[in-house]
Amino acid sequence: MKFLVLALGNIGPEYTDTRHNIGFMVADYLANKFDAPRFELGRHAFTTEIKSKGHTYVLVKPTTFMNLSGKAAAHWLSTLKLPVEQMLVVTDDLALPYGKLRLKGQGSAGGHNGLKDIQATLGTDVYARLRFGVDANFPKGRQVDYVLNPFSADERIDLPLHIEKAGEAVLAFGALGLERAMNSVNVSAK
Repeated sequence: MKFLVLALGNIGPEYTDTRHNIGFMVADYLANKFDAPRFELGRHAFTTEIKSKGHTYVLVKPTTFMNLSGKAAAHWLSTLKLPVEQMLVVTDDLALPYGKLRLKGQGSAGGHNGLKDIQATLGTDVYARLRFGVDANFPKGRQVDYVLNPFSADERIDLPLHIEKAGEAVLAFGALGLERAMNSVNVSAK
């Protein structure tokens, strides 16, 4: 079975290690772990594939910038001829403590512009998303600055471990299915 892993982030070196790019970091981790071919530039995204336990995961890093992530989602679902049920969006989340993971099958965008655009473009909020907590440790009105800045020195100490766990959650989504993966990821993430 094939899955689309839509890893959210912004292109460009100035965004590389920022909180908003955690989706890209998870995709890069999986690509490295499975010795995937280099990400290639395609329409609206850089893409590569990995295989694990009989499943293929197409890792997609949109080039549309966060606020237009829906273009990449719609294009790659159509190109791969996949139903939305076989797509997992990996994104940052201010509402969760740093490093906490939450896998859900539907829900609101929660103020996240990337998710808002995906929902507007696809016309549904019923799609799987893996939310990676980046905390909300910023002064009022400084949300954009916070998510577009790198993780703190303290956060970077265990960031690789959190990214690895997020990568395992992506693989669980394909191997176990959404419901069982939610039970596994959301319980172990407490």
